[in-house]
Amino acid sequence: MPDVAPPPPPRSDDLAIALAGGRARAAYQVGFLRCVAGRMPELRFPIITGVSAGAINAAYLASHPGTMAEAAEGLTALWRDLEIRNVFRADSFSLLRHLARWGLKLVSGGSDLGPSVRGFVDTAPLRRFLSRSLPIEDGDIVGIQDNLDRDRLDAVALTTLDYATGRTVTWVQGREIRGWERTYRRSEATRLTLDHVMASSSLPLFFPAVQLGDHWYGDGGIRLSAPLSPALHLGARRILAISTRYARNPEEAAEPEVAGYPPPAQIAGNLMNAVFLDLLDQDLERAEKFNRLLMKIPPEERGGWRILDIEVLRPSVDLGKLSAEFEPKLPGAFRFLTRGLGTKQTTSPDYLSLLMSEPECLRRLIEIGEADAEARLEDLTRLLA
Repeated sequence: MPDVAPPPPPRSDDLAIALAGGRARAAYQVGFLRCVAGRMPELRFPIITGVSAGAINAAYLASHPGTMAEAAEGLTALWRDLEIRNVFRADSFSLLRHLARWGLKLVSGGSDLGPSVRGFVDTAPLRRFLSRSLPIEDGDIVGIQDNLDRDRLDAVALTTLDYATGRTVTWVQGREIRGWERTYRRSEATRLTLDHVMASSSLPLFFPAVQLGDHWYGDGGIRLSAPLSPALHLGARRILAISTRYARNPEEAAEPEVAGYPPPAQIAGNLMNAVFLDLLDQDLERAEKFNRLLMKIPPEERGGWRILDIEVLRPSVDLGKLSAEFEPKLPGAFRFLTRGLGTKQTTSPDYLSLLMSEPECLRRLIEIGEADAEARLEDLTRLLA
């Protein structure tokens, strides 16, 4: 099927929420939900899409049995007290053991005698944490099917990257779903499980990949060239996208974040921004241009294409710089390693902000998200009402 194929007809209830990635930054999304739920407690999102850490929030929303207000409070409790030890093992022994295994693998020259390595850290704590936080039975996220059966949900989609083929795979659970197939991205209908959430949020190299069927999958943000596409394929015409990237003005963008040769942390931060955050901005820009083009064409001549109503919420604070304030509170062994990568040499350690699962920082992110939503409430109400 060519990429120029028009999207499917919109559903009667065509509102979608698209939850972007950003690891620990996803706590910002929770602040938005708290604000909107307080104003519109009976609001529901028929279409929910998530990628990376946004997949955690998407799975929680899609499976929660209560109102949006109750779901928002539950998500707040989940993120507010989250600690780095709930995400991966950050003790000295575990970190050194993994570093040693990687070192031995590198000097083994690819020999089968070298140790098997799967990520820099052990994410078993995150699996246990999510097993307690989501309605899991035999691996399935059972609340999703309940909400589909009760007509409270039309579809939920979580996106991953198939490391074997390099294709983006969006796993969809919903009603009357029409799949899609592109050269580098496709959909697959399934019953969503904890493994899908773990795979979508598996930070490349740092977290181990997750096996789904015969292949191994990682963070869906790695090659997601069109972050809004899952919502569009599922019939959305109104989309609320929550980005975790601060929009710098030209003066801020021109200000150097490091002096001298860039440390590994600065380079990694730029790579992570390009992988996880830039693509949403590019997709939004394409959608805006396409809207302007469609407005010049009579409706009967649009060939199935439709004008999209999109609102995007962004942080009013640079979350990379914010993470630097809370860096001293990280576990000692982990902090020692991150400083070795140069996180203290940059004013905006963006890579560190992805891993800042520290309660005080997460609570601050929730507060910022709530305040930003309040400031944009008129625009959001127009879209959501």
